[in-house]
Amino acid sequence: MLVGSLTIDKYPLSVVIDFSPQISENGPSPGQQRRSGSRFPPRQEEFLDIIAPKKSAPDATARRAEALDTIAAVLPIDRRDKLAEILTDQDVETLRHLVNEGMGANTLRALASDLGYLEAWCLAATGSSLPWPAPEALLLKFVAHHLWDPSRRETDPAHGMPAKVEQALRTGGFLRTSGPHAPATVGRRLANWSTLTKWRGLNGAFASPALKSAIRLAIRAAPRQRLRKSAKAVTGDVLAKLLATCGTDSLRDLRDRAILMVAFASGGRRRSEVASLRKEQLTIEPPVKGEDGTPLPSLSIHLGRTKNSGASQDEVVYLTGRPVEALNAWLAAGKIDSGYVFRAIDRWGHISRRALDPKAVNDIVKRRVAMAGLEVGEFSAHGLRSGYLTEAASRGIPLPEAMEQSRHRSVQQASDYYNSAVRRSGRAARML
Repeated sequence: MLVGSLTIDKYPLSVVIDFSPQISENGPSPGQQRRSGSRFPPRQEEFLDIIAPKKSAPDATARRAEALDTIAAVLPIDRRDKLAEILTDQDVETLRHLVNEGMGANTLRALASDLGYLEAWCLAATGSSLPWPAPEALLLKFVAHHLWDPSRRETDPAHGMPAKVEQALRTGGFLRTSGPHAPATVGRRLANWSTLTKWRGLNGAFASPALKSAIRLAIRAAPRQRLRKSAKAVTGDVLAKLLATCGTDSLRDLRDRAILMVAFASGGRRRSEVASLRKEQLTIEPPVKGEDGTPLPSLSIHLGRTKNSGASQDEVVYLTGRPVEALNAWLAAGKIDSGYVFRAIDRWGHISRRALDPKAVNDIVKRRVAMAGLEVGEFSAHGLRSGYLTEAASRGIPLPEAMEQSRHRSVQQASDYYNSAVRRSGRAARML
């Protein structure tokens, strides 16, 4: 347990950092248990618990939790309780302002997640919450803690992020990677830090020559190979193995089967798009004739604004045949006639009203990969997106037609999957 102090809203607070495992979709977090009136006393299983004086702490935390619930649609669901406890009132007000300004859901979700990480890191590294604006020295410390040379670390244990800071972040669920962070991750968090600073009407040192130089030199000293989001694509044969693990009529199997088929067949939708899909976005279309003349059910999905679309553009993709049947089976079994399509199911078989967190979609894919006897580390939810284009290329579907469904804007990016498939099956690869 680590104990420190800080000040929020002019009130001195004590800080207790306890360590606990993460809670899956099958059960509530410790913070949820306490707020829902659980009879179990608080245990030493919390991640970062900010304890204020007895009269003000519950009110302050509850107030932040209530405020975060008003922007629940754009926050990471499984981390909402954590954010309520670690973010300050001013942090929450900033997020609410961004929601009212119409910032994209995915952008705001990433910003809120990064803000929670920055607050946790600063608390563990300095014993205080984030200062606004952040001094240049703190920004340089952030770079030194996240971009470092692994070979230097072998001979100098003090190089990089201190062990105590790393342990606090890791056990709190804020740090999952080992080794230095990816430069893109550090750059994104610094950019979001800068954005939040500007929204508070302040000027930071984010453009200082010292910071830019430190980042440039750190990247050179600790080069990282750029890895794919999913080491292997979930192609048709892999998808068939995953679907084979969803063979019963249980709610979990029906839901996971629908998630896998809808995410793949709709062009390889991103996990955030799958998690946020609502019944109101689905439109029943006239049946489509199959190859044997049999009518196949069809529907359209109105994605609205996506990562690759304009602010006012409504992206639309279509589903036909088996994916529609799988989706309808889940909606009927779950008695879902409005709201979010894909939801958490607890250990007693109760379906939540809230949407799945995007991370839960990735967890579902990995769980099905393990059940299929495949290597879990080689596949992720993004493999459904890359797998769609790879499978389309293997089946000889023209690239423009596949891009209409995947909604890729970059021909170069989409063609990489096609080029790989052509090269793998082409004559040049079969010289012997």
